[in-house]
Order: sequence, then C-alpha cells, then structure tokens
Amino acid sequence: MAGIPRVFPLAMWLRGYRLRWLGLDLVAGVTLAAYAIPVSLAYAGLAGLPPQVGLYGYLLGGVGYALFGSSRQLAVGPTSAISLTVGVTLTQIAGDDASRTLQIASLAAFTVAGLCAIAWLLRLSTLTNFISETILLGFKAGAGLSIASTQLAAFLGIAAGGDDFFSRVLHVLRHLGETRPATVLVGAAALALILLGERFLPGRPVALVVVVLAIVSVAFTPLRTAGLTLVGAVPGGLPSFALPALRLRDVDGIMPLAFACVLLAYIEGVSAARTFAAKHAYALDVRQELLGLGGANLLVAFGGGYPVAGGLSQSAVNDKGGAKTPLALIFASAVLALCLLFLTGLVATLPKAVLSAIVLVAVTGLIDLPAIGHLRRVSRLEFRVALVALGGVLVFGILNGVLIAAAASILLLLHRAAFPQVAFLGRIPGTRRFSDLAVSPDNERIPGVVAFRVEAALLYFNADHVRSNVMKRLEEEQQPVKLVVCDLSTSANVDLAGARMLAELARETSARGIAFQLVEARSTVREILRASGLDARLGTVERATSLADVIDAALAGTA
Repeated sequence: MAGIPRVFPLAMWLRGYRLRWLGLDLVAGVTLAAYAIPVSLAYAGLAGLPPQVGLYGYLLGGVGYALFGSSRQLAVGPTSAISLTVGVTLTQIAGDDASRTLQIASLAAFTVAGLCAIAWLLRLSTLTNFISETILLGFKAGAGLSIASTQLAAFLGIAAGGDDFFSRVLHVLRHLGETRPATVLVGAAALALILLGERFLPGRPVALVVVVLAIVSVAFTPLRTAGLTLVGAVPGGLPSFALPALRLRDVDGIMPLAFACVLLAYIEGVSAARTFAAKHAYALDVRQELLGLGGANLLVAFGGGYPVAGGLSQSAVNDKGGAKTPLALIFASAVLALCLLFLTGLVATLPKAVLSAIVLVAVTGLIDLPAIGHLRRVSRLEFRVALVALGGVLVFGILNGVLIAAAASILLLLHRAAFPQVAFLGRIPGTRRFSDLAVSPDNERIPGVVAFRVEAALLYFNADHVRSNVMKRLEEEQQPVKLVVCDLSTSANVDLAGARMLAELARETSARGIAFQLVEARSTVREILRASGLDARLGTVERATSLADVIDAALAGTA
C-alpha cells in the first residue's frame, strides 16, 4: 500500500483536497473544455482524422492523465506537432483507407502507452535530458513552419497539394489565382479576432467565441452561399471502447511513429509541467510523468483516438482558469462528453478556414524568433545545430526531424566532450586566484609559467585535443617557459588514456627542460593516478597544495 501513492498520485492529492478548491477546479475545467473544442477539431483535421476524434483526445486523455500524472495544472490532449506527425505518417501507411487510418491511429496511441510503461519500468526518463534546448528551439521552429504550410491552402480556399513544406508552399504560390475571396475574408477575420483576444483577453476561450460567431454568420448571412468549405456533419455520442483492431505486426512503420510521438509528447509535457510546478512551488516527478502520458494514451487508444500529450498552451488555459488539481481535467472531460452528446450538430456549418486560423495562431508559439536571435549572438555553434534541426524538419518531415534532432543533440554533446575548453590561466589582480586569460585579459601573466585548466573530464576521446592545445601554447610563448602546471580542479574524472596523456606531457616538457606539475586533483582522480602507477612519474598531488602555492614556490626559486 505504501507504493500506491507513487504509482497513483491521485491518492495523494485527493487525500489533501480542500473543499474551497472545488469551485476553482470546476471553472478551470469548463474553461479548458471551451478552449479544447475548437482546437481539437482543428488538430483532428491536421491529423487527417474525423473531427470527433480530436474531442476524444481531450475527453479521455485528461481522465487518463488525472489518474497517473504528477502535475496539478498540465492539460493533456492533441497537439499540433503530434497531429501533423500522425497525419503525414498515416497518409503514407494507410493511403485513402479511412477505416484503416482510424485503426492505425488508435494502435499508435496504444503503442505509445506501451513504450511509456516500458520507459517507466526501466527508469529512462533521464534520457530526454540529452535533447538540448538548442535542438528543441530549432525543431519547434521547423515544426511550426511545417504545420503552418499545411493550413495555407484551406485558409485561402484552394485545393491542398504537396507532401512536404517546400512542395506545399510552391503549390500555394502556383495556385494563388484560385483563391476564394470569401474564404480568405472569413479566415482573416477569425485570425485577427483570435490574435486580438490573446492579446487583450489572455486565458479566455476566445477561439470558441470565434467558432460560434462563424457558425452564426454562415447560418444567417450570405456567407452560406459564398462557396465556403465547411466541416460537415460530426457524429455525436460518446466513443465506444475496444482494443485496437490491428496488432504491431500488421502495420509497417508503427514503431517509428510511436517512438517519435513518445519523444515529442514527453519532452513537451515535462517542459510544460515543470513550468507550472515551479510557479506553484511543488515537486514534479518526471518519471511519474511517463505513467501519466501512458495512462492518457491508453484510454485514448481504447476510445479510438490518436496519440495525445500535455501542451503548454492548453495547460496555461487550465492554470489561468484557476486549476488547483487534476480534478479540473475530469470536469473538462465531463463538459466535452455533454458536447459530444448534444451539441455536435452545431459544428456542421463551421468553415474550415476558421480551423486553419486556429492552427496558425497555435503554431506561432512554436517559433521563438527572439530566442533564436539570442542563440545566434551567444553561440554560433549551437545556432548552426538549431538550424540543422529546423532544416531537418522542413526537408524530411517531423517524423524524421525528431530523429535528426535527437542525433544532432547527441553529436553536439559529443563535440563538447571531445573538444573541451582548455583555459590558460593568469592571476586575478590583488588575489591568489586564477582565471582564463582569454576571458579576462587584464589578469596577470606569470613569467616563465604556463598554467592551464581543462573545463571537462580528461578522457580518451579528448586527451589528444588537450595535449595539442598545451603544446601549441608552449610554441607560442615569447618568453622561456620553466614550469607547466595543470589545474585538475574542474576535471571530475580522468581515465587511463587521460592519465597517460598527462604523463606524455610531462615527458615532452621535461625533454625541453620544463618542469611539469599537477595541482588540485579530486580524490577520485588521485586514486586513478595512483592505480595506474602514474602518480610517481607525475609527482604526488598534495590535497593542501594550491595552484597559487606552486606558482609562488616557482617564483621564489627563480628570485
């Protein structure tokens, strides 16, 4: 029983629930449902699925997450990136078979749930830390542009075309002459109203109001005869529950799709959940979020939906609505159930251009131009890596873009480890401390002494880089060098290859008549040096001897 709260956080927050929170959770749930209705309809179209399937995602995903998730404000449902990933992949796998498309979509959600459970059991939640914020910045921008390109045709009232970002944009440019003025008018009006609403009424269900206005306008104005493309009939009623009709062996390509959805959903969900956990000062269990995501997708799969995730935009709506606990998600699901039972007939006359406007506004949050500009100023290397992730999404699609982004993150990590900063040190004026001369050129240079510090562990794949930097520095010194000192205070680990490199440096400097000394090595590093038998050749590293002590002794010896 002691482990139940860890697997079911519901047991913990219900035990401490306060009656005064009930009204807040109820209002937040109604607000979230009002936000979810238009967004889920739009995202279902992006995924190439019937509109009611998007509603199933919020209806069932919220309940599943409330049972297992650890965030109190995270809202779970369809997201733009996952919807496009699913839509593009389903087109390739299922073709024009609508029945098989739905079956594969629910199988994808079921597979996502299984992968989340496996990741939870194996404690793989930390693996997502290897996807850097730099990569995510480029990936999100690419995903935003790719998603926006899918909505241009519907927004302009022309036939859709193209399989990737560039072909879709080119298709739109070639058919601009076929633009329908009425469609553009409706779409532009919806876009303007939603943007104004987000600017002046943040956290309010502005998109729902726009949807209602559009439906009323089509019903009671000449727009009904203007040739607008409408959503059409939406089947009412609650989803029926059943296991996916297909099995993994029946669908080629289902595992890459599910893996991409897990990666996208977990990173996006945990990022959003951490934001609200910090805001409200409570602990978030990132491992438990795997179960929350898995529980949400499991219920969605049983209900015939497609993969869902926690997103920042819907969670912000939930938070601004006053949500105190995941009970707000239960209330939102109840409201959506009522809408599916009694209100789906109203959606039939909704122009698709309005849904395109909703998606276009939603994806603007994925493209963070100020952050990209800041990255360019701070680190050209990381800026280029972000561009690789962005370009990978635009050229190869979101599904392959996820894999490219993951590979780019690993390559960036390996590059940083293989080429660490080798700082050559000077004394900070008036102190006994030393820092990088390249960063602080006003530091005092010590005549006849070259002191360096490697800002990383010394390992087999970066040892040659460190050695070549030190030897190059010795060649560049204008004055004769009498002592080289290696400060190991920032090297948490040294492997056998790193220790041998230090011994080789000692031999090369000794051949030039230059003394070599190690200082401030950590206990683990000292043990490795002793175990490898190199401490005697390099000189015993005393714990109490600092870099300043060694340099002062050297200067005193030459005085």
